Amino acid sequence: MAVTHYPQPWHQRVLELLGHFLKYFVLIVLAVSFVLPFYWMVSSAVKDDAQVYVVPPIWFPNPQFWENFWNAWNSETFNLWTFNTVVRYAIPATVGVVLSSSLVAYSFSRIEWKGRNALFAVVLATMMIPDWVRLVPLFVIFKHLGWINTFNPLVVPQFFGSAFFIFLLRQFFMALPLELSDAARIDGASELRIFLRIILPLSKAALAVVGLFTFMNAWNDYLGPLIYISQEHKWVLTLGVGRLRGAVYEIGNTKLAYPWLMAVSSLITLPVFLAFFFAQRSFIEGISLTGLKG
Repeated sequence: MAVTHYPQPWHQRVLELLGHFLKYFVLIVLAVSFVLPFYWMVSSAVKDDAQVYVVPPIWFPNPQFWENFWNAWNSETFNLWTFNTVVRYAIPATVGVVLSSSLVAYSFSRIEWKGRNALFAVVLATMMIPDWVRLVPLFVIFKHLGWINTFNPLVVPQFFGSAFFIFLLRQFFMALPLELSDAARIDGASELRIFLRIILPLSKAALAVVGLFTFMNAWNDYLGPLIYISQEHKWVLTLGVGRLRGAVYEIGNTKLAYPWLMAVSSLITLPVFLAFFFAQRSFIEGISLTGLKG
């Protein structure tokens, strides 16, 4: 028997079209509001002082001074500060957080031992302690250890795990079948071997999320280096940007202070965009899978 399809009433079609229009309108507004600050930063980087301090503002600078990027980057020792940021801070901190947090998360999720849940609750409770409360005690401790003006206060604590990433990886590990670990134990594998040969290879997406978050936190960190590092040759990029920002607000500020600040800020922001662009599949997959099982 044939099924008769009646046309949709015109008012329902209008409401449906209106709903689609509002949805895409909101998405476009949000996208523009997100992109606009970055466009202003890049466009200001290719201006001169005459184009910067103009009301109403110039959105499409003409002429454009692309040499501002080169001149601003070479106005300070940004190459050295990039090396300090990546090699001496971000990479060691990322390695430390990934290794320590994954190992602790494995213990909380895959091994049965007395007091496990209580200790995990204590670990989560540490997330409620504000960083400002720990600031002075940690500085005193690191000062007595002789770690001031070194990267140790920024890197060494990362090898003792992060409460948030321990929680994140624990949720992911709990979603993996227990039969995998049980079969390995029957074959005589130790817990460390199970962790290294079975759990970690299956957790690449979650580990990528932890690594990306940690690297971005170290890349953008300003307060930590500001407190513990005072020698200029040990500065990181954020401290260098802070110096350029200070030049903008100085009385009788130097020529092209604002365009150079925007130029360096654009160059420093670019790696973060590239990292997310190339790792977005693993990033989104890891975020979506870490909440499958509580």
